[in-house]
Amino acid sequence: MEAMKVLVADDDREIRELLKTYLERERFQVDTAADGNEALRMFGQGKYNLVLLDLMMPGADGIEVCRRLRITTNIPILMLTAKDQDIDKVLGLGIGADDYITKPFSIHELIARVKAHMRRFYVLGSDASTAEEELLCFKGLLIDRKRHHVVRDGKAITLTAKEFELLRFMASHPMQVFTKIQLFRQVWNSDYLEDDNTVMVHIRKLRKKIEHDPSEPALIQTVWGIGYRFAGERDDS
Repeated sequence: MEAMKVLVADDDREIRELLKTYLERERFQVDTAADGNEALRMFGQGKYNLVLLDLMMPGADGIEVCRRLRITTNIPILMLTAKDQDIDKVLGLGIGADDYITKPFSIHELIARVKAHMRRFYVLGSDASTAEEELLCFKGLLIDRKRHHVVRDGKAITLTAKEFELLRFMASHPMQVFTKIQLFRQVWNSDYLEDDNTVMVHIRKLRKKIEHDPSEPALIQTVWGIGYRFAGERDDS
């Protein structure tokens, strides 16, 4: 069986070499590019199964590279970003990346995400109907999980990265009650909840953006003494 081929584009030589070393240990074939223009040129000359893109690169940046790749391919594209604010920027632009990994990152987590996207795309199938449903449709609310896009009553809603992940996760499990700790683990990928208000503050901000009356929330409801649940009514029409 031919090895899966990954293109890594990052202007930091140490990161390129680190990713190449660890990905090759996992039996991936790896090519590297030092800037966006080189990445586009290499992609046009070879067949790749997944692309890792740094957001900030000389020449064409990661956003531009991702946009141009999406014209011709739907393979998994993972963005490497320097901070949460950069992720917010990428999500707001809706460029079509499949995942976002913040630097500094755990190399083992990154490898796990690469494998997960490879499996989802090539084993389960790239068609959303055979893998994970991309669109979550509720009465008055549409959530595009792949493109990180939210529409409320026909109007696009701008969410931060964490707000979107919080909404996406809860809406993927309608009427299921989650504690603040459970939500923190899922959205922040950590077991350590330093500030008990973290989840509550994000819930409050999210309600202001998607609820008709944030003081009487119909979508994200509080289950007193336990946590929160998403109570949107599915729209399968």
